[in-house]
Amino acid sequence: MGHTIAQIKALLKAEPSAETLKKLQDDPRKGVQTALKTYYKQKEKQAQKLVKFKERLRLEKQLWSNGVEYVAGIDEVGRGPLAGPVVTAAVILPHDFQLVEVNDSKQLSEKKREELYDKILEQAVAVAVGIAENELIDEVNIYQATRIAMKEALEALTIKPGHILIDAMQIDTDIPQTKLIKGDARSASISAASIVAKVNRDRLMKFYDTVYPGYDLGNNAGYGTPKHLAGLAQKGVTPIHRKTFEPVVKYLSK
Repeated sequence: MGHTIAQIKALLKAEPSAETLKKLQDDPRKGVQTALKTYYKQKEKQAQKLVKFKERLRLEKQLWSNGVEYVAGIDEVGRGPLAGPVVTAAVILPHDFQLVEVNDSKQLSEKKREELYDKILEQAVAVAVGIAENELIDEVNIYQATRIAMKEALEALTIKPGHILIDAMQIDTDIPQTKLIKGDARSASISAASIVAKVNRDRLMKFYDTVYPGYDLGNNAGYGTPKHLAGLAQKGVTPIHRKTFEPVVKYLSK
């Protein structure tokens, strides 16, 4: 073909035609064959990602084909930390949603979550967030506070969904709902909600880190890491700590 190996690599990145691929297969150079091998591996990887993504849209597609135009996925983040709120999100995806990388937020890097967060906000039909502050968590318990925050996110949606897909919870609403165990990995709508909730909460905890320094909240998101526990031992309890959670309770008297 008269191309250098560097040019061939660039060619492979730009979706080559079947004819080009055929010619490359006949190229005797080892570098060309290695580049081809890499190309086919990436193609296989992309195909697998697409299969898994389609599986995560299966429930939504089922509901859409049954005439339910708007399906909301709802998820929460922050049930386990010692400080800060529980943040929930409700997301209604369009029927032509194509963000293959949208998955359970726990499986994505912070950079990838931030990137997908912006794209979800651009593409979603509707997005809303609910928050249960630490005072509410202490008052009604973590489970009930999460349900309240989920309902808040649902009711803040600008469009009322015809069905809700919800991660491992049930909320008080007249809208039909499907409770899914490990829903954030099983439904693209819940995955999208998990990303929205996570990014919002992480940004909030980074802000709290500037307000209450010494607990490493920007890095631990309020979870009980050694640095966070050291901060509690040295500086005591802040207004954003959950006062019914151990080991916060033992520092209250200090």
